[in-house]
Amino acid sequence: MVGRWLAGMLVAIWMWGGFAGTAGAYEYRQRHDPDGIGKFFMGREIAHYMGHLGAGWLERSPREREERPDVLLDALNLHPTDWVADLGAGTGYFSRRLAQRLPQGRVLAVDIQPEMLEILQDLAQEQGITTIEPILGAEDDPHLPPHSLDLVLMVDAYHEFAYPQETIRAIARSLKPGGRAVLVEYRGENIWLPIKKLHKMTRQQLRREWESQGFQEQQTLEILPDQHITIFHL
Repeated sequence: MVGRWLAGMLVAIWMWGGFAGTAGAYEYRQRHDPDGIGKFFMGREIAHYMGHLGAGWLERSPREREERPDVLLDALNLHPTDWVADLGAGTGYFSRRLAQRLPQGRVLAVDIQPEMLEILQDLAQEQGITTIEPILGAEDDPHLPPHSLDLVLMVDAYHEFAYPQETIRAIARSLKPGGRAVLVEYRGENIWLPIKKLHKMTRQQLRREWESQGFQEQQTLEILPDQHITIFHL
């Protein structure tokens, strides 16, 4: 009787998106959101990343009005000599804007898609920007130099990282004393925001994941139309 009950419970779990297994910090499910990869970190399903064929959306002309990138960059209080990583840089939309504000500094533009980095370099060359260093990262290692960065910026990217725990730990190793990690994510608290569920994050979930890896929330700024700016430090 107990065996039959247990079998029934296992079937029920499977039908409701049951667990295919766990590995370390991660949980894997056979049944999951089609916008996700079936891999979960601290209860959150990781989203599919945008492929290079979506590069045009990153460079769309209304983006400046919709997202107010200058408001974000002003809020970071950058110094001209800062070394900043743009993690999940894509086409370099933010890398190029950062470079213009860091004339004596350096921008490390990290992406896991070589096609994105090619587009990034072409656009930077068109604008005569020479202070961006493209870095081809891996899903579980962004290849950031240790103890060298003043700030790591992630704009609408963290929710797509396939190995968030490893990435957060790599960021911790890359920061100078007093360095900051800044995440910009669409507000998961806003159910009316027309962004797919897995491509939004709540402030609570961000804090839960980053504080589990030794970071502390410094502040969250609500100055953008639809996104949080959450700043963490060690």
